Order: sequence, then structure tokens, then C-alpha cells
Amino acid sequence: MPWSSITDEPIRPEEVLERVGASEDGAALLFLGIVRDHNEGRSVEGLHYDAYPEMARNTLATIAEEAAGELGTDRIAVVHRIGELEIGDVSVAIAVSSPHRAQAYQASRFIIEEIKKRLPIWKKERYVEGDEGWVEGVRPPTGDRVDRSAGLG
Repeated sequence: MPWSSITDEPIRPEEVLERVGASEDGAALLFLGIVRDHNEGRSVEGLHYDAYPEMARNTLATIAEEAAGELGTDRIAVVHRIGELEIGDVSVAIAVSSPHRAQAYQASRFIIEEIKKRLPIWKKERYVEGDEGWVEGVRPPTGDRVDRSAGLG
């Protein structure tokens, strides 16, 4: 059964990888999305991810389940971080294990692409020049900040 989580705590990649694996698996893959120091020609000093936590949890679980159903392995673990992140922080971790490497690569790729398309998480970058901006012009639907009273899982 796939495991997924939305968290405001630092992601520990080794813990995500430990959630997958079985004796019949010949492949284990770990993908990390890491905050970089630039985007589209601008120097970035950090970022903030906002979310509807309950909706994000449900959507992330659905994405992981779809990957399992379509790509033949349910040994999937995925976590996305929200809140303030600095350069070098892990923003998303995806671990997949399967009998063959092709399944693991396909599942990981499917998950990250679907996260980018469907996960209700919004990224605001903080630039070295002192200003900030929503990536690709995307803003949370209720203004600058989303109500986080739903809690995290």
C-alpha cells in the first residue's frame, strides 16, 4: 500500500526510502526535489510552500495509488513539505521499489509529474533582491496565505 504525507517538518530521505522494499524487489529508487538558488534567471534565497493540507494529503494519496495501479508496484512512499524552506532543503521525496528498475523509474516520474499538475500546493519564492513572487503566477485562491487550521498529517 502506498504511503504519502504532507509535512511542515524537514524531510529525512533515508526514512522515506525505508518505507519501501520487499524481498522480491531488484530496484529501489529515491527522488529528491531540492530548493535551488535560482529560477528563471533570478537569484533565490528561499521559498514558502502554502497548501490546503487536507486536500493536499488526499490528492497526494490519490496520485500514489494511481501510480501503484498503473505501474505495477505498491511499494511507494512520497512526502511533500510545506512552510518555509531554505536553499538545499528537500521539498519532496519519492521512494519506489519494484522487481525491475523500469517500474521504479516510471512510477517515480509519474508521481512527480502529477504532483506538478495536480497537488494543491503553491510556491512563493523569496529573491535575493528582497522581493518575492508566486512561481508561474500561481497564487493560492484565497490571497497571500491559506488557512492552515486543518493541520498536518
